[in-house]
Amino acid sequence: MAHYQAIALFIVAFTVVALAARQVGDIFARFKLPKITGYLFIGLLTGPFILNMISEEAVESLRFIDEVSLAFIAFAAGSELYLPELQGRLKSIGWVTAGLVSFTLIMTTSAVFFLADFIPFMQGMSGIEHLAVAILAGSILVARSPASAIAIINELRAKGPFTQIALGVTVIMDVFVIVIFAISSSVADALLTNVNFDFGFVLLLIVNLSIAVVLGGVLAKLLSITLAAKLERMPKTTLILLFGFGVFVLSTFIREYSHENFSFELLIEPLLVCLIASFMVNNFSKNRGEFREIIEKTGPVIYIAFFTLTGDSLEVSILIATWPIALALFGTRLVAIMLGSFTGGVIAGDPMKYNRLKWMGFITQAGVALGLAKEVAVEFPELGTAFATMIISVVVLNEMVGPLFFKYAINRVGEARIRKTQVFDGVRDAILFGHDGQTLALAQQLCAHNWIVKVASTNPYFNSAGFEFCDFTIHHISDLSLETLQRLDAHKAEVIVTMLPDEDSYQVCELAYENFGTATLVVRLNDPQNFVRFRELGALIVDPRTAIVGLLDHFVRSPAVAPMLLGAAANQDIIDIEVRDPDLHGMRVRDLRLPLDTLILSILRDGHTLITHGHTRLQLGDRVTVVGSIKSLDEVLLRFDA
Repeated sequence: MAHYQAIALFIVAFTVVALAARQVGDIFARFKLPKITGYLFIGLLTGPFILNMISEEAVESLRFIDEVSLAFIAFAAGSELYLPELQGRLKSIGWVTAGLVSFTLIMTTSAVFFLADFIPFMQGMSGIEHLAVAILAGSILVARSPASAIAIINELRAKGPFTQIALGVTVIMDVFVIVIFAISSSVADALLTNVNFDFGFVLLLIVNLSIAVVLGGVLAKLLSITLAAKLERMPKTTLILLFGFGVFVLSTFIREYSHENFSFELLIEPLLVCLIASFMVNNFSKNRGEFREIIEKTGPVIYIAFFTLTGDSLEVSILIATWPIALALFGTRLVAIMLGSFTGGVIAGDPMKYNRLKWMGFITQAGVALGLAKEVAVEFPELGTAFATMIISVVVLNEMVGPLFFKYAINRVGEARIRKTQVFDGVRDAILFGHDGQTLALAQQLCAHNWIVKVASTNPYFNSAGFEFCDFTIHHISDLSLETLQRLDAHKAEVIVTMLPDEDSYQVCELAYENFGTATLVVRLNDPQNFVRFRELGALIVDPRTAIVGLLDHFVRSPAVAPMLLGAAANQDIIDIEVRDPDLHGMRVRDLRLPLDTLILSILRDGHTLITHGHTRLQLGDRVTVVGSIKSLDEVLLRFDA
């Protein structure tokens, strides 16, 4: 009973530390550093070797968290391998992967072997033991980080052959590394236990891998049944994590049972079992979408727990002693990546401008590499945390340097599609793309509020017949290309509104986003399935199916405000004003001395909406939303202008 009470106490203490690690990870992210570095830092700080908030006994008692997390990491790696997405560039992906695996495995294994006498925990080992440790280290240093690569690609909205190859290789590598690690574990185990390398050993290795494949298939079936069950997401997630943990328990049981009852030892790699199961669910199950959603939603919590506990287990003395070795291995791995990616790209016939930069996309390491390092500590207790600490030192270096190189490479090959920065020219102008009555009505309404409006239409017969007061111009265009938008002076437009079919609207929004950085993009949506695509561009989306219901709801609950939203309130209006007067910078809202019949509703600053109060201070570039009488709003415009 006392044992379980102690474990409960350890869990509570670790939960508090993990919550702190989450906050510190967010702080690290603000400084463009990986969040996992923050998690590892807090774990190291609170661990048994510094503050001792989490004792060695606690770390050992919480090992089940490691195993649950490792299973999840394998699930996540397998879920990234979706065969239809890899088709089309399999030749390049295959050759680059082969080059990276070959060079990295050979060079890093050799480096660890020849540096053995300088690595504290390897001193005193025999040559055979040096080789066993080197093989394990080399197999882990093959790993990449799909999560980091995907995060960078999403951040830059990167698209193109270079990005596709980089992502495809990164995903494939995490599958290969777990298979390689499973083989390496068996080889290292044989070396450390003096098992002869003969036909029997090869047969045993094949049996180990075969059992892993069978167990992976069984686990995939269990996962599919769980996903198909009519349960809420939380129970499903819990069952999936329990299944993963069960694989580790089963693997340990098989190893111990075979060791005690047979003349050989069955070493079933639990990470390989989980990866195979995840791969099968992701490619051959109807519940692929829900499985990926569970992985994405659960990932942040798992990673916080895993990396924080990993930090807790780091030994400071070993960490300090192995930093020179970590730098040497980091350099060796970097050279291996350069040679492997270049060689593979040349054999595949890829353009030389890609081959020279490919290596920059394969430096980053994270979850899988750390997971395998911890797995060594579990499977080979004689190596303990010393081995894991050395590998983690290398992983941290790769994780900090890798994203910077990958971003540079994507920008260098011109596949980044980030939003361009637009400088407001002081003119309130809009371009409306469309060819129906709503387009003309909106144009007329904006003109009534002193906007300069252009209407662009691909319909050569579209005109403003029926609209008596037309202060806007209609431009007949032949296409929606970048050249056409430039002829319309779209780079000067503060707002672009598209009322076209969704594909045409997306083309306009994407061109404006990447080339002009247009402050406001507004889209009239036709198909709800396209909502996410437009939202990723930061567009404001109007869905005609729900807009009327929303407007009626405002009339019911806020009858005084709704007419202003429609511009139908007598002598009342709502406007947005940009703060461009340097004298207003730092001034409090209460000190503005605005007309009494006006009210500041909110301030848009750096993409975030601030609900204002009297002590809110203005900053240059703020977009201030003001409501009031039309006459008073004209005074406010003069007050905010430079």
